[in-house]
Amino acid sequence: MNLRTLELGNGESVKSTAAVGNFKLTNVAISDETMRGNFAKLCRAMGFRRSMSNGQNIESISKAKHDKDSGDHTATDPSDLDASDTIYSAWLNEHPSALRCFKGMMSTAKGKKIIVFLDYDGTLSPIVNDPDRAFMSDRMRSAVHEVARRFPTAIISGRSRDKVYEFVQLDEVYYAGSHGLDIRGPPLQLKSYDAKYQTRALDKKMLKEFEKKTSEIQGVVIEDNRFSISVHYRHVQEKDYGILQEAVHSVLAKYPCFHLTKGLKVLEIRPSIKWNKGHALEYLLDTLGFTSSSNFLPVYIGDDQTDEDAFKVLQSKGLGFPIIVSSIPRHTMASHSLHDPSEVLSFLIRLARWGENSSN
Repeated sequence: MNLRTLELGNGESVKSTAAVGNFKLTNVAISDETMRGNFAKLCRAMGFRRSMSNGQNIESISKAKHDKDSGDHTATDPSDLDASDTIYSAWLNEHPSALRCFKGMMSTAKGKKIIVFLDYDGTLSPIVNDPDRAFMSDRMRSAVHEVARRFPTAIISGRSRDKVYEFVQLDEVYYAGSHGLDIRGPPLQLKSYDAKYQTRALDKKMLKEFEKKTSEIQGVVIEDNRFSISVHYRHVQEKDYGILQEAVHSVLAKYPCFHLTKGLKVLEIRPSIKWNKGHALEYLLDTLGFTSSSNFLPVYIGDDQTDEDAFKVLQSKGLGFPIIVSSIPRHTMASHSLHDPSEVLSFLIRLARWGENSSN
């Protein structure tokens, strides 16, 4: 059973539920049809569809173009690209830059209410070696603040809700920690629900077992997320990966009500309940009163595998824009992409400006 308690900014709370491979390629100039055909085969072998025709390749996005309000795609000669650029360009053709497509995206938002969902690590802050130092910049905080002034905005993270708030420090934002198991929002009039699900906070005994079992593996960082545990191994030597996996599985075997998922250099131990970032997205949309409406446009930006659950929800419903943050080609349900947190910042700044101008 799973209980979601939505705490309001005024100190009140409402118990709520909702129905809720690496390889190396040398730089090669593509100069003839044979080479192009080989690269097309390579793209298909990697799982990427190459549907670009001559004159339709997408060039890289530079910071100088962030403020250019254009949805047009500038052609790039394939002979100017090396192998990795070609593969990435093919991927960009399937998941075009949300910056370059901004004008077209916003043209579909006229008369609709935009709701913004954001991951934290790798989206609002860069991925860092020490998870306790994943600070967001003041410019990013200001951009999120400006967006939240104009549109309902939520941050959905695998971290504890309190830890995310400690980083962000904005009261007008909804915070969903532990992949949405722990949600807090600013003051508003909420719908009431009958509690159908219930779960308890993490068993501290299990946390101590993980700490003890991994204590001799250099570089491991255990993070208590209240409803889940994150085992960070970014500092762990590759030769110790197997030892770490064995240690984690040996503890997890004692707790059948929990299961293991994987993120970017992190192992997540989560309750075995039907709840993920996709369910958190649906819950927040329902709480905000958008479930029975078609007059809204959700925008979800995230970089992690766990964000794919939310992307899947939006795609299955044909709603809004799921945006992946990635500098490399990845299998994703996202419709658009941003290269890194600096492009996320540019997108949020542009979105806030668009919201201000459209309200005038």
